[in-house]
Amino acid sequence: FRRVLFRSAYRHLSEFLLKKYRVRDMSFKQLNYAFIESFDFHLRVELKMKPNSVLRGIIPLRKIVRIAVNKGYIPADPFAEYKPVRGKSVHRHLTMEELRKIMSTDFHTYFRNLTRDMFIFSAFTGMAYSDIKKLTVKELVTTDDGNLWIVSARKKTGTVSRIRLLDVAVQLIRKYEKDRTDDKVFPMPGYTTIDINLKRIAEICGIERCVSFHQGRHSFASSVCLSQGVPIETVSRMLGHKDIHTTQIYATVSMQKINSDMKKLSQRIAGKFSFSKQQ
Repeated sequence: FRRVLFRSAYRHLSEFLLKKYRVRDMSFKQLNYAFIESFDFHLRVELKMKPNSVLRGIIPLRKIVRIAVNKGYIPADPFAEYKPVRGKSVHRHLTMEELRKIMSTDFHTYFRNLTRDMFIFSAFTGMAYSDIKKLTVKELVTTDDGNLWIVSARKKTGTVSRIRLLDVAVQLIRKYEKDRTDDKVFPMPGYTTIDINLKRIAEICGIERCVSFHQGRHSFASSVCLSQGVPIETVSRMLGHKDIHTTQIYATVSMQKINSDMKKLSQRIAGKFSFSKQQ
């Protein structure tokens, strides 16, 4: 996925250089804030990209420029004053009803059912695609009380996640034990296969929006944990976040959860507060 992202960003940057500067390449020393602003305008206005798509075009360039600054190829960071417009993501998680629909549907092909199972595993553990793909049996830990845990370092950050597995996740691990040919827990398909199958799964289940594998992680945080009363600090540790502010991006508390919490609060404080008698 990252490789595809960089290729797309490279293509947009090449087209921008030809259109704006009539060149195919330029020196790092020629990069300045005006260049960054012009490239942002090209993506946002001329190509009519949405804010998050603009970011996907800018971030690879930003990473390369940071390396150039650190190595002394550029005296100053041209991104220093750049503040991208960030789009507000909505409906990043699936509801419990949508998860149940996906879980209860037979998709009639091995790889489609496997894709469904891996997505559900993500939705009940919060693990990202790359972390499930590299998950080994050595990272499955059974504690003295008989509960199964995953103790694994995230591929993206190296932060250790400690996840006490729910029954759904345990069932999926047991289901694929017979398919193991090495120490990997699951026969994880490639990301392209996963992405294609998820779109078909959503279509079959009548989910009228794009479903990506990463939404499983969001669904774990919001639908499975926070909406069921799990504290955000606990969710943050299981997701392997270094900062709780990152977890808040994943956190969407439903109206039902708010209503339930306020109902409990109303019952706890009933009769404890009263207005003074008015004349």
